[in-house]
Amino acid sequence: MMREDEKKRRSQRNLAIAGGITAFIVLIYLVTLMRIGASVGAGG
Repeated sequence: MMREDEKKRRSQRNLAIAGGITAFIVLIYLVTLMRIGASVGAGG
């Protein structure tokens, strides 16, 4: 059985991982939009 402090640390770690994954996805999305915009601006 896990103690309360172990549960709290696991929860914080899970939130940090989720935040990192979310930031990575947003970064990929923004880079993709910038590349598409540059491609359209250059005439395809």
